[in-house]
Amino acid sequence: MREKDAGFDYHRYRKLLAEAVDEPKRLALIGLLVEERARDRLEAQRAADWKALTVMTIAKVVGATRT
Repeated sequence: MREKDAGFDYHRYRKLLAEAVDEPKRLALIGLLVEERARDRLEAQRAADWKALTVMTIAKVVGATRT
């Protein structure tokens, strides 16, 4: 069985799915899932960029002290 994602709130989504009894509510749920997934991906990209910037800064500092 797949592990649960830390940012994925299964109980909340199950509740919203149970409440999505008509087309507008189902579309709103789909929109919410897409929006939250996009936000999570953007957050992950920002974290990766921050880590890369930190590594580059450390490499510059270490490289400058060795010359």
